[in-house]
Amino acid sequence: MKRAFKYRFYPSVAQAAELSRTFGCVRKVYNLALEARSTAWARDQRRVSYADTSAMLTGWKQSEELGFLAEVSSVPLQQTLRHLQSAFTGFFTKRSGYPRFKSKRKSRASAEYTRSAFRWRDGKLTLAKMDAPLDIRWSRPLPEGTQPSTVTVSQDRAGRWFVSILVEAPITPLPVTDGRVGVDAGLTSLVTLSTGEKVTNPKHEKKDRDRLAWAQRQTARKQKGSKNRAKANRKVARVHARITDRRRDFVHKLTTRLVQENQLIVIEDLKVGNLLKNHHLARAISDAAWRELREQLEYKCAWYGRELVVVDRFLPSTRTCSACGLIRERLPLDVREWTCEGCGTLHDRDVNAANVLLAAGLAVSACGAGVSPAWTVSVRAVGDEAGKLRRSAA
Repeated sequence: MKRAFKYRFYPSVAQAAELSRTFGCVRKVYNLALEARSTAWARDQRRVSYADTSAMLTGWKQSEELGFLAEVSSVPLQQTLRHLQSAFTGFFTKRSGYPRFKSKRKSRASAEYTRSAFRWRDGKLTLAKMDAPLDIRWSRPLPEGTQPSTVTVSQDRAGRWFVSILVEAPITPLPVTDGRVGVDAGLTSLVTLSTGEKVTNPKHEKKDRDRLAWAQRQTARKQKGSKNRAKANRKVARVHARITDRRRDFVHKLTTRLVQENQLIVIEDLKVGNLLKNHHLARAISDAAWRELREQLEYKCAWYGRELVVVDRFLPSTRTCSACGLIRERLPLDVREWTCEGCGTLHDRDVNAANVLLAAGLAVSACGAGVSPAWTVSVRAVGDEAGKLRRSAA
């Protein structure tokens, strides 16, 4: 399986200058090719292929105006044309929107090197057009006996340099376990498990909100376009990077523990984009990183032989009694505990939802994905029957 290992590195002055030139050339070639393809379609209804843009690149290098493109390694320039082709493929198959132009200020600065554009020797990585290897901080070793196939160098808004090394590495599945858990995402508790455990939401953005506001005020006081404003923007980016790194680290530790302890994990299919339209909770939802949580669970379960079941978002897990199946008409957000009118069971709102998700996930795991609507119907049927019993008793 192909796996990418990301490390931070510290380039010399000459290496930083060469990489900055490469980033600029990559961005320029991408934008030129995108403009050529868009113009050809708008004027002549003609599609431009990757081979056509590759031929254009040769002409651009030979021109007087764009001759600087020949001063950097050609491999990252060819790779950015391949990335543009992939972007158009995603657009034509309706998996993504129309490709957008790269911005120097907003877009991620990166360059991809294939095997012919770098040298890997004795655990040291040297890129094309460079005499010395990169000063990489090896926070974890590469799998023994692996050889990099692709190397991607990037710089974030905070000025930090990273190198991502793609290798073919085997992954050993974890031993089979009897653990099964339903996971209900929330804000006060980041997740509530069907076991009754609640994982407190660390709220990383909220903790650094004052520091971020101070950095943003300092930026607003600087003259636009000045070097001082650029420095202030860099400080804002560092605060954002600190928040993002801490949040991602926390989610990694949580998802790794869930995958190690459980054979079956059940989550809800939340539409985070729609939830963010609630302007009262959008900031808190973004800080909770529910989408990141799901993405990590998906690929880690695939890696280590675990089963992840995603339950339909329309299942009324919060309002359904996990003991008898009765569905309440409504359950306001401020009600954290409620008593079932059918069986009298006292429920914690989040723990009950996690138990309902687990039950639905077990049904899906046993009978297939098509059981999800049937589960909802059966729960409502139980609720109707409970209502009939109450009326007859009255």
